[in-house]
Amino acid sequence: MPTTIGFRPTDEDQRIIDTVTQLTGESASDALRRALRLLDREIWLRQARADMAANSDEDISGEPDAW
Repeated sequence: MPTTIGFRPTDEDQRIIDTVTQLTGESASDALRRALRLLDREIWLRQARADMAANSDEDISGEPDAW
């Protein structure tokens, strides 16, 4: 189900969008979609780092290989 989201860019937001669209030739919508994907990746990396820190004392060298 498509959703329309209103967005009022600040002057800085608009400058970034204009730069991206001029340099890459992608539409403003595509640039925003790509930015959302990068934010999603950033969240994934943050969680991965937190998981890694939480398991930093785990020693799997004594575990049998999974393969």
